[in-house]
Amino acid sequence: MLLRRSESPSGPDGTTPVAGGSTTSTTDDGTVDPPGPVSTTSTNPGGTTTTLPPLQRVSLELVFDGFRQPTVLTAPAGDDRLFVAQRVGVIRILDANREMLDPAFLDITDRVRAGGIEQGLLGLAFHPNFADNGRLFVYYTDTGGRRQLSEFGMTVDPNRADPGSERVLFELEQPPDATDIRHYGGNVAFGPDGYLWVSLGDGADSRRQGQDRSTLFGTVVRIDVDNGDPYAIPPTNPFRDDSGADEVWAYGLRNPWRFAIDPVDRMIYIADVGHSDQEEVTVLSIDEGGANLGWSDMEGTRCFHKSNCNAADYTSPALTYGHDEGLSITGGFVYRGSEIPELHGTYFYADWVFGFIRSFEYVDGKVTNERDWGVELGWIDAEGASRGSPNSFGLDGHGELYIVTHQGAVYRLTAHR
Repeated sequence: MLLRRSESPSGPDGTTPVAGGSTTSTTDDGTVDPPGPVSTTSTNPGGTTTTLPPLQRVSLELVFDGFRQPTVLTAPAGDDRLFVAQRVGVIRILDANREMLDPAFLDITDRVRAGGIEQGLLGLAFHPNFADNGRLFVYYTDTGGRRQLSEFGMTVDPNRADPGSERVLFELEQPPDATDIRHYGGNVAFGPDGYLWVSLGDGADSRRQGQDRSTLFGTVVRIDVDNGDPYAIPPTNPFRDDSGADEVWAYGLRNPWRFAIDPVDRMIYIADVGHSDQEEVTVLSIDEGGANLGWSDMEGTRCFHKSNCNAADYTSPALTYGHDEGLSITGGFVYRGSEIPELHGTYFYADWVFGFIRSFEYVDGKVTNERDWGVELGWIDAEGASRGSPNSFGLDGHGELYIVTHQGAVYRLTAHR
């Protein structure tokens, strides 16, 4: 499906697409050429090194179309299947041939509220030892509108989770002063430290939640799901036994819809959806928690609710862009797959409303090699129309990068050599 910006549905903050933004794909020197035709090597997860032909270009290959507002694409490490969560409360499997399996892997539509564009089944993560223990973790809004993190187990069928095995780890009502059913965050992922990381939005109550580290609203939390009941607090969490909530790892966020942890550099990339002026990505070492990312004293690099704010009191974003370029950031991943080693270390992200796909590298604490991929990937046509609203990025079990659209399509980043 080609989605023209003027025809796009409303964005996650009720915004509508507008024309503009870059539609060219450029390198640092301003050319539109892909990486040069130089052969390279790739090491697969098994440790085998292969010499690859020169990279001619990359594209986005359509893998499947027909999901109902997919929010997550993921897979256990080494697994050839793709697991795609849909906002309505259903997780489906695409097998190794990219055909959808019946019945659903997990159907919890009876306990999910998917009203408004920001509610529903929002997060899914498999335990690092899923192949042995069959544990998976799901974040969703329940029928009462509460944000809920739950654990599920498997049936004897390797393609079916057990909906009756649900164990609730936490549930949170929307803040009492919330102005809307928005800002749930919703990403769930395991880090290389073995802990489960979860992003939670401010619940549309920015004045009270963003700077309150005693609450889980507007934070990234980190918990130990292998110990405790229902979980334990990692001993290095920054506010453990302090004035903040034990679970909180970073705070001062508005709506961190998607974050990603790069296991190679041990950095977390947090993409936070902006309010009136700026979208932002903050990059932090996962070994140094406690950062205050500023919301709602600040939005990106400017003062917001606090008129006399001092930027030095907060952790600044690595990258921002204004609402003349985009209106709702969709965070992605740092590419570490074996198919395109030329892109190792490249962080991809997108904008839900403007539809662009961009990337940068984060080197020595600085953003470098910024690039707009719309035209080169075939995502943006000559008239500025995109293939859809980028709802989420995903990684398969071998580290290859995918993107899913609100309209229901799944695309894979593919090399042409």
